[in-house]
Formats: sequence, C-alpha cells, structure tokens
Amino acid sequence: MNPLYLASGSPRRRELLTQIGVPFTAISADIDETPLTDESPAAYVERLARGKALAGFQSLAAAEHGTAACVLGADTAVVLDGQILGKPQDEAGARAMLMSLAEREHEVLTAIAVLDGRRCESRVVRSLVRFRAIGSDEAGAYWASGEPRDKAGGYGIQGLGAVFVAGLDGSYSAVVGLPLCETAELLGHFGIPCWQNLIARSAPY
Repeated sequence: MNPLYLASGSPRRRELLTQIGVPFTAISADIDETPLTDESPAAYVERLARGKALAGFQSLAAAEHGTAACVLGADTAVVLDGQILGKPQDEAGARAMLMSLAEREHEVLTAIAVLDGRRCESRVVRSLVRFRAIGSDEAGAYWASGEPRDKAGGYGIQGLGAVFVAGLDGSYSAVVGLPLCETAELLGHFGIPCWQNLIARSAPY
C-alpha cells in the first residue's frame, strides 16, 4: 500500500482524515487559486483539488521521496447566486458576506482528488446550507471572535458559526472541508482503506 499525503494546510481536513482511521503525512501544495474566465464554481473547485494533488506529488518527487505515493487534494467553495464567496478581507467584508447569507440557502462545493502519478480521480460534492436571520450585532461579535478570517464564505459550520445554520441538505463533513464518504470511496480505488487501526487490531497473528 502506497503512503498517503494530504496536500493541504487545513487543520480541519487533517482532523477529518484522522477521524476515519487513515494514516497520512500533511504536505504543502501552493497553487494559483485565481478563477478562470467563465469557469463554473464546480469546475473551479475540481481544478484546484486536482492541481493541489499534482503540486503535492511533484514536491515529493522533487524532494526525492520517490513516486510510490498517493496524494489527496481538496478544495471548498461557498457559492451564492452562482458567485464564489472567498475569505473575508476585513470586518466590513465579513459583515456584508454574512448578511448576504442570512435567511437564504447557499451551496457549498467541495472537490477531492487522489493522484498516484499514473492516474488521478476526482469528485465534486454539493451541499445546501440554509441560514437563519442574523443581526448586525451578531455579525460584529462573530467577526471579533476571529473565526471567520480564514473561512470560505466567512463562517465555520464546525465552530461558532454553527448557530447560524438552520438546515443542511448534503454532507456535513464536505461543508467542513472533506466529504468523508466520498473520500473513503476514492481512497479505496487506490488501495488505501479507512479504519486502518481497526484492521491492524483484527489481523491474525
């Protein structure tokens, strides 16, 4: 079984992958995340997930780790009215972003890609999140907490921002950043099982 590398700096993705019992090593994969002209949000996240997997694989090869490895890349976008909402740059932007999501339903698209140097497979998972009404004072207090600063769409469903979520249709883990059902399936195509700690304990001597 080839070792798995996670091409992501996200602590949330590391926690989710650990949750399903898959050993991995986190590596960096810096790529240009500028959307292409007329690129759909789904095509955008899939391109970035595949690009991160490739960048991670190339960094391993450059560091002479060899090419017997699998690299997992992922990307998440919050989409409202067909437009991708990035990370807020300041309090004004965060407040405006949060208020635009209030009392509305938006999409969260998360793409995953696994590459082993011979082939690359990817998936895009779509979830719908519905927010309740949000007061201006709440939006300001949420910004002051520090949580929205590095979050796509300006909120974290796994943190303080959970209080805004009135409904979810789709994958909770995908909204956090890594769709675990689809990730486990995709890793299985590359011979990497989940629950490896359980498998090791149940193996005959």
